[in-house]
Amino acid sequence: MLVFPRCCRTLLTLSTVRVSSRFYSPGMANKRVAVVLAGCGVYDGTEIHEASAVLVHLSRGGATVKMFAPSADQMHVVNHLKGEPSEEKRNVLVESARLARGDIQDLTKLSVSNHDAVIIPGGFGAAKNLCTWAVQGKDCSVDEGVKAALQAFHSAGKPIGLCCISPVLAAKVFPGCEVTLGIEKDDKYPNTADTAAAVTQLGCKHVNTSVSESHVDQKNKLVTTAAFMCDAPIHQIYDGIGTMVQGVLKLA
Repeated sequence: MLVFPRCCRTLLTLSTVRVSSRFYSPGMANKRVAVVLAGCGVYDGTEIHEASAVLVHLSRGGATVKMFAPSADQMHVVNHLKGEPSEEKRNVLVESARLARGDIQDLTKLSVSNHDAVIIPGGFGAAKNLCTWAVQGKDCSVDEGVKAALQAFHSAGKPIGLCCISPVLAAKVFPGCEVTLGIEKDDKYPNTADTAAAVTQLGCKHVNTSVSESHVDQKNKLVTTAAFMCDAPIHQIYDGIGTMVQGVLKLA
């Protein structure tokens, strides 16, 4: 059921979205959205809070969600208590199933024709398992299945949502696109400046936006937000992801 506040103020400035995370218009409902995961856990997979925020906002927006992940070994496995790599091996799809409560499919089964949009949460898994940005930066390679999926949605004119570090996937696959990773030269965004510089070197444009905002690249139908690129309270990250989800549903 959709809930509408009596009043919603929307401020749009140069394609930057800053809207109430509780406002969803009737036209956004009934969209079919694919969510691509990269494992389970911030240091070697999908960031759990980001995935949860994406799913909650999609649910609030009345979307039907299907989850996917590549069936491949993780780059490595991290002991999240110690913050150190371990010797074990784990499969990205199997680990992602933890977040999906078991309801997930191999990325090879993702059909663009059956979906109106795709969203990829962040976490180091996006930079380790979906591409190799974590070790190669702008010279990274993107998983072939992930690249094919992004290109297919792009070619079909269907929106792509990305948060935290995952916008680097768009920067690598779509030269000339616009993304946000937060605010450069701001201590609250300790990793943004270097990553934004690499994105710029790829021929893309980095747009400074706060954690509570998202940026819409209208030409490429990309919607990005900083999320945990910012050292912010979790509710602000949650709300920022909400603006990203809203932007995706509006474009779908």
